[in-house]
Amino acid sequence: MTQETHLHTTDRLDDDDYPAYTMGRAAEMIGATPGFLRAIGEARLITPLRSDGGHRRYSRYQLRIAARARELVDSGTPIEAACRIVILEDQLEEALRLNEELRNDPTE
Repeated sequence: MTQETHLHTTDRLDDDDYPAYTMGRAAEMIGATPGFLRAIGEARLITPLRSDGGHRRYSRYQLRIAARARELVDSGTPIEAACRIVILEDQLEEALRLNEELRNDPTE
């Protein structure tokens, strides 16, 4: 492995959006089943990337989203409702972040 290849690979390890985890590993990490990951994919909460061989790959960001959905489902929320709640929570978090950026913008 060249120094350049090693640096490129190391950069991916810090990337929250890099699809590093297989379906089995992702399910294990969040304490769910592969079927749960397929279900939230079908509900369009997350869309895993596909490897060259067609296997699903998940990022750390997607795993955080999936883990939140699993918490809601485990507490009795239907999966479709859990997915909608997680989407709204994510949108709210992004809006609050943008609002904070605008407040702290020195050009205004």
